[in-house]
Amino acid sequence: MKRKIYSELQDWKAKSNGQTAIMIDGARRIGKSYIAVEFAKKEYKSYILVDFNNANNRLIEIFDEYLGDLEMFFMQLSVYFGVKLYTRESLIIFDEVQLYPKARAAIKYLVADGRYDYLETGSLVSINRNVKDIVIPSEERRLPMYPMDFEEFLWALGDDTTMPFINYCFENHKSLGPLHRKAMDLFRQYMIVGGMPQAVLAFCNTKSFEETDTVKRDILALYRADIAKYAVGYESKVKGIFDQIPAELQRHEKRFLLSHVSDNARFRDYESSFFWLADSQIVNICYAATEPTLGLRMRMDSLKLKCYMADTGLLISHAFDEKTIENEQLYQKLLLDRLEVNKGMFVENIVAQMLKAAGHKLYFYSSYSKEDAAERMEVDFLIPKPVISSRHNICPIEVKSTNKYTIVSLQKFITKYKSQLATPYVLHTGDYQEKDGIVYLPLYMTPRL
Repeated sequence: MKRKIYSELQDWKAKSNGQTAIMIDGARRIGKSYIAVEFAKKEYKSYILVDFNNANNRLIEIFDEYLGDLEMFFMQLSVYFGVKLYTRESLIIFDEVQLYPKARAAIKYLVADGRYDYLETGSLVSINRNVKDIVIPSEERRLPMYPMDFEEFLWALGDDTTMPFINYCFENHKSLGPLHRKAMDLFRQYMIVGGMPQAVLAFCNTKSFEETDTVKRDILALYRADIAKYAVGYESKVKGIFDQIPAELQRHEKRFLLSHVSDNARFRDYESSFFWLADSQIVNICYAATEPTLGLRMRMDSLKLKCYMADTGLLISHAFDEKTIENEQLYQKLLLDRLEVNKGMFVENIVAQMLKAAGHKLYFYSSYSKEDAAERMEVDFLIPKPVISSRHNICPIEVKSTNKYTIVSLQKFITKYKSQLATPYVLHTGDYQEKDGIVYLPLYMTPRL
């Protein structure tokens, strides 16, 4: 499983030279431990993996008793694991460090000691109970990890040629021509399987959507267990939002309405629940912006939001009842684009997933007026252009899941805010084209934005 984050770890090792530790932060089952061990094996003379999820009492005692005496601490670790440590050539991994916050707090002193490099992995690392009574070390650099992207999915399938060709066409403003259909078929496979490494591995080994679905449902069950265990005090609210996500994305506007969770629900009562899901990286939150200007956060309306699943493959398994999937039929219809369901929810979700992985904060625009039709519009996403200038900095994005569509809202938006907008995009199932100042991109080019 080749992951792009590996090169970021190499870059950290070369530039940090032991001055910082690195924390790989991501959702459960995202592949953090795997990539940490692969990095340790290939880039260091020796390494120690401290897995706090399976740490016994003896190992915890070493941390409790000897962190104040680093000479003894390192000797104890070395003997316990049977691994010789080499100055500036060994890596110590704290896996699932949120389960033992004291080790995370000790990073400050371990880095200052300077003998070894330190890599932490964590899920739910920002949840209150996991940072209680500790000072987050300033020497800790956070590196977010996301589900496998489309190119990583292609690598797993043994395809090293499709994405470079897509990149070439994007950079040179060309269509893929006869290869567009192949690229879209592969992209639909990616959307259905998703980017959770276990699910991708199951698909690569079996080519069975049904087998892959079983893996994804196991991950969803794990997420529900985490909600019950960690969302202390408001687990029912978090679970209510989590279970409602497919239904809310099925709606035309896709804005999350709390009244669908509970008749008397108010945002102030559920705000912490959305934050919990976002911190756990189970979901991607997209907020409304009142105007397309630089500093979208300053124009954010936090009361209007969309709640996407962080992985679209998980969303598909989350959306359909288990009894529905008794064979490959449902997935085959999804693959062939012949399923009578609102596919827009899945397509918009995967665009949100790809934009998030590309480093974008997620914002949308929505305006409604009973009196003025020109003011009724909704634009799916707003992102800044790569190089900021004095004007025309925000790119509006419309997402279309079929070949037959209109772009009325986008056209209204362009008319109203033309002095503030950079290139408008339509992400669709068709090939690359430019028309009337709008760039139409095939969905698989989204990561290039």
